[in-house]
Amino acid sequence: MPTMKNIRNFCIIAHIDHGKSTLADRLLQFTGTVNDRDFQDQVLDDMALERERGITIKSHAIQMNYRYKGEEYVLNLIDTPGHVDFSYEVSRSITACEGALLLVDATQGVQAQTISNLYLAIDNNLEIIPVLNKMDMAAAMPAEVKDQIIDLIGCDESDIIETSGKTGLGVEELLQAIIEKIPAPKGDSNAPLQALIFDSIFNSYRGIISYFRIFNGTIHTNDFVKFLSTGKEYNADEIGVLRLRQEPRKVMSAGDVGYIISGIKTSKEVHVGDTFTHVENPCQKAVAGFQEVKPMLFAGIYPTDADQYEELRASLEKLQLNDASLSFVPESSAALGFGFRCGFLGLLHMEIVQERLDREFDMDVIATVPNVSYNLYTTKNELIEVHNPSGMPSPNLIDHVEEPFIRAQIISKADFIGPIIKLCLDKRGVLLNQVYIASNRVEMTFNLPLGEIVFDFYDKLKSISKGYASFDYHISDYQPAKLVKLDILLNGDSVDALSSLTHVDNAYPFGRKICEKLKELIPRQQFDIAIQAAIGTKIIARETVKAVRKDVTAKCYGGDISRKRKLLEKQKQGKKRMRQIGNVEVPQSAFLAVLKLD
Repeated sequence: MPTMKNIRNFCIIAHIDHGKSTLADRLLQFTGTVNDRDFQDQVLDDMALERERGITIKSHAIQMNYRYKGEEYVLNLIDTPGHVDFSYEVSRSITACEGALLLVDATQGVQAQTISNLYLAIDNNLEIIPVLNKMDMAAAMPAEVKDQIIDLIGCDESDIIETSGKTGLGVEELLQAIIEKIPAPKGDSNAPLQALIFDSIFNSYRGIISYFRIFNGTIHTNDFVKFLSTGKEYNADEIGVLRLRQEPRKVMSAGDVGYIISGIKTSKEVHVGDTFTHVENPCQKAVAGFQEVKPMLFAGIYPTDADQYEELRASLEKLQLNDASLSFVPESSAALGFGFRCGFLGLLHMEIVQERLDREFDMDVIATVPNVSYNLYTTKNELIEVHNPSGMPSPNLIDHVEEPFIRAQIISKADFIGPIIKLCLDKRGVLLNQVYIASNRVEMTFNLPLGEIVFDFYDKLKSISKGYASFDYHISDYQPAKLVKLDILLNGDSVDALSSLTHVDNAYPFGRKICEKLKELIPRQQFDIAIQAAIGTKIIARETVKAVRKDVTAKCYGGDISRKRKLLEKQKQGKKRMRQIGNVEVPQSAFLAVLKLD
């Protein structure tokens, strides 16, 4: 078993689509961790969803062995996602490492997410190894991109390693740099056990499997351990390392990364970021440096069948084990019954959670219109946090409302400055700063309301900049805002799943668009359906879905008009009576269409 000085723990950080997973593939092949029979592209992305979309959603840990200068080294790689919605995954991986490969695409240069992930790593005092990827491509601009990296982290040009994830160029040099530059883990194998849980998964046969990194101490199979945040005690039935498959070990000590199975069945007992230790000789304090995740976006998730409420709760709990940035609380709605108010990190995160509920747990769910959380001050000067339009008190009790603002950094080619600034100004943004980081690359900083960017901002930004602009943000503060609650009424009844909190300026166009969209999607009934958008008691838009009618005057050919009128009046009375007892079914497609309104 290698000593602690021969262990290296590192992660790969990069912007989305800079080739992390492909480079990880080459490292695994080069070190012989994965043989040709088991190999497939993006070998660490084991979710079907990750492969289809070509994105990494989860952090994945894997151990490699490498022989260098006659010594055997153990390298623990933690592959991280690159999308801004999954930055919490990145922060957890960084906590478990001593070094990071900063991966930059030689064809695209430094992007916004690269910079924010880099700051995360620097805050945790990680050793940074700059890597220039995709060097085999004709569009690579090594000289320019190297200058950007040198400006960013102040390294020498000779420190930057040129690689290609596709051809395997520079992989050997990279492995040597990992061993030479990244420090071995510090820690004392003889001290009391102190291990950080950075991820966990649910296995229906073995219960919850937690992934950990040991900072101090040693653990043996069947040791009696306790989790600090819950105080619960368990037997370590099996411990081991994460190769392509889990490999059990009898003993693991400081610096090691591995998994523990202790027969835990309920997901509430495991918290990502928790520390576990021995029962007999416990450590004094938990591993520091783990922040609670703050959801940015809230939406209701309801089962399509009301009987599946408990199943949905169990599915969300299991999903939360694997995705610690998901949070949820029960809520009920007049239109949809019982469900959960879930907090997400962004719109992509919400989409992925819905997709995973469908695929992994076979749960068919309805999601309501997403919104952000607002601080509401009542006339009695009480502060209420509002995540949900139905939680809004009546307007006469509200003193003022504050909405969250973000500090957004957008890096783009200089050609697209005009359209990007226009997009941000349309979203009520303010341009704070504009810096040229190269002759044709500009970094712009905006103050933007979070509520405006959660819908389609990212997609629009990508389309107006031909895919070049990259975007990163963090919450800055709360500022007063003129918000109104927009209700959607069907035949005079409010559909709470479609109501939303929106800015005064957007309320009229948004209400009109929703009414028009619903008119297309709600199937015609035997009676007229009035679709209305209202602010309080004031109706601001209306559309009508016409009734399906039978031609009752067909049998009167010629003759007196009063006979026809009598028949039509009779039909009208019937329609009116029908409307009083009829109810309007809103199809699932209508909820989804409202989310995608432009």
